[in-house]
Amino acid sequence: MDVIYSLIPGMTVLGLLMVGVLIWVVRKGQYEDMEGNASRILHDDDEDAMLASQPKKKV
Repeated sequence: MDVIYSLIPGMTVLGLLMVGVLIWVVRKGQYEDMEGNASRILHDDDEDAMLASQPKKKV
């Protein structure tokens, strides 16, 4: 029974700390663009590199 008296305040403090961290990261913008990296990996950068490496034609 003595363990419960120390676990309840400890878990309450830990829970409040986690809520504080969640609020902090949301305000910093960590969860702003969740799908951006997933869709960016599908874009092909080789086409841009090939166009940049080709010599330009004189007109």
